[in-house]
Order: sequence, then C-alpha cells, then structure tokens
Amino acid sequence: MRGLIITIDGPSASGKSTVARGVAAALGYRHVDSGALYRAITWQVLEAGVKPDDMVGVTRVLAALTLEWLPGEHAFLFRLAGREPGPEIRSPAVAAAVSAVAAIPAVREWANRAFRQTPEWGGVVMDGRDIGSVVFPEARHKFYLDADPSVRAKRRLGEQTGDGAGAGLDGVLEALKRRDAFDRARREAPLAVPPGARVIDTGALTQAEVVRTVLDGVQTEEARR
Repeated sequence: MRGLIITIDGPSASGKSTVARGVAAALGYRHVDSGALYRAITWQVLEAGVKPDDMVGVTRVLAALTLEWLPGEHAFLFRLAGREPGPEIRSPAVAAAVSAVAAIPAVREWANRAFRQTPEWGGVVMDGRDIGSVVFPEARHKFYLDADPSVRAKRRLGEQTGDGAGAGLDGVLEALKRRDAFDRARREAPLAVPPGARVIDTGALTQAEVVRTVLDGVQTEEARR
C-alpha cells in the first residue's frame, strides 16, 4: 500500500506516537510526530523570552522561523530555524507552555501548512490531536486512541526523566486532566474524535496489539476498495 495518509489522534499518553511509529515501520511509510513540531515552536518562543499566551509576541517569533523537513527511512525529522530540536523540547518548561502556544490560531495554521507538505514524499502516518479532523479530514484511515486517565498517567510517569520525574503519580494525573480539559475546550481545533475515526481503548492492550489493530483496520478497509 503506497501513498496513504493514516491519522492517529488522541489525548496525552494514549500511546499514539509509539503506535504511529510502529505502523509506519510496518508499512514502509514515514511517521510524523505533530507534537514535536508544536514543542519545537514553543521552545523557540521561550528562547525568545516571549510568554506563551502573548499572541502578538508568538506570532512575531513564528514569522521569523524557517522549517525544513528531513524525510528519513521511517520518520520525518525537521530543522526549525536551522536547528534540529533535541531533548530541550521535552523539558518541563516546554511541556507547561505548549498547550497555550498551540492554541494560538496563527501557530496552528502555520503548522498545518507544514504538515500538509509531508505526503509529497509518500505514505504518511501522523499522530496528534486534530490530524484526522483538521489537518487531513479527507484521510481514508483515521484512528483515535484513548485510555483511562489513571492508565495514561502511569505511562507518562514512566516516560519522565530529570526534572519532570519528581511530580509523582498524583501530580502527573492532575496535569494530564488539566491538559485534556484545555485541549477539549479550546476554540481552535479542539481535541475530539474525528468523523469516521475508529476508537481504540489502549488501556488493556500492549503497544504491539494496538499496532496490529490499526494495521488490520487499514488492510481490511483497503481490501474492500
């Protein structure tokens, strides 16, 4: 199967990035982690000394940014402002600010234009929060991954290192709930199940099982065409 767009949306720590990478590798496609680009933009905003909710300041930073996609074997990396982002985009400071930056309409429009360039290189598996609803609403294969907040909090706690590891399970759970509420309530592209998407509860499944479920769904749908 060549040239398809597969979207995988869901809230934080639902497993969407790991699953998307697995699906892309299995199909010989490229994975796009949309959250990484939003985090990198947020990092640039903070580096410029601009507050995340300063729409004018953020828009000014955005206007000066250049983006270069780097299509690899199974994933897209990128250079933003001439630099490939590293661990700094996963810092607690970026994590705390990215929701506010990503909610700014100019940021979402800029990022969406960038995301829509990626299928020029072939099949794409892209994960995020509005990929199937806003970025590629015409995609044939849409999935929405979810799990109970307590399950997602345990996953997120296991991922954290450094300064972010001291929050404890209760702190991580509350942060996830706040992020969920913010993302679902924002006016610009709120988190929601995209029309036509298949919902997968990942709470009781391994990552390999979720990957297999997505692949089976894609292959079954393609066989009907």
